[in-house]
Amino acid sequence: MRRAIFPGSFDPITLGHVDIINRALPLFDEIIIAIGINTDKTYMFSLEQRLNFIKENYNNEPKIKVETYTGLTIDFCQKLDVDFILRGLRNPADFEFEKAIAQTNRKLSNIETVFLLTSADTSFISSSIVRDVYRNGGDISIFVPKSVIEK
Repeated sequence: MRRAIFPGSFDPITLGHVDIINRALPLFDEIIIAIGINTDKTYMFSLEQRLNFIKENYNNEPKIKVETYTGLTIDFCQKLDVDFILRGLRNPADFEFEKAIAQTNRKLSNIETVFLLTSADTSFISSSIVRDVYRNGGDISIFVPKSVIEK
């Protein structure tokens, strides 16, 4: 069984995340969307809200599971017996950053990182941009799935 973890804070999940997840579905038997919990970070949306945004968006997709974790992503992968980490790349800066993490993870484990390039129409979207638009009263409906808007 080919299983992948798609890690992130998902504060909130964006259409860029959804693009990567949906395009990865044919590649894997199961994708675990793994919400990392960093106690040093301040989130705009609660962990419960972020879980609900994702679960509601994928409530009809049996290949998707949603989990939370703390610590190293590779430790979480090993705990769940997952061999792949799924990551999206928006730009060259993402590639350089993600490459270093993937190489470190590979050195520490046998876990492979699979990169997908975001679609051109979502490559500019980031959770931090969405949070900034939201904080300032802007319309985020073109950047996030309906599950985020409905809440």
